[in-house]
Amino acid sequence: MNIPSELKYTKSHEWVRFENGVAVVGITDFAQSELGDVVYVELPEIGRALAEDEVFGTVESVKTVSELISPVPGKVVEVNPALANQPELVNSDPYGAGWMVKVEVGGEAQGLLSADEYAATIE
Repeated sequence: MNIPSELKYTKSHEWVRFENGVAVVGITDFAQSELGDVVYVELPEIGRALAEDEVFGTVESVKTVSELISPVPGKVVEVNPALANQPELVNSDPYGAGWMVKVEVGGEAQGLLSADEYAATIE
């Protein structure tokens, strides 16, 4: 299972990478493998304000639909346009091309886990 050490994680299986006050958010390799083949990703409108732990979208797979939970408070400044036509990027490259949203961070996130802490939750 791929769990990059430079990222932060949530118990609900989202990852976050901080880049100059912006949080890039996606779902983990573990989450995509549990979901199976992703067929649709619903993402929020640009400009939407998010609270930490707020549902901001869904991922639909051949098996189920899963909610996306914001790991940070802030404002959506970008969504991944590639996922509209290629939702399978979530499966093939969850930490790269399969990212979901970029959020301008509006406060400190409380519940983020290190890679080791996250790994312990899925063992």
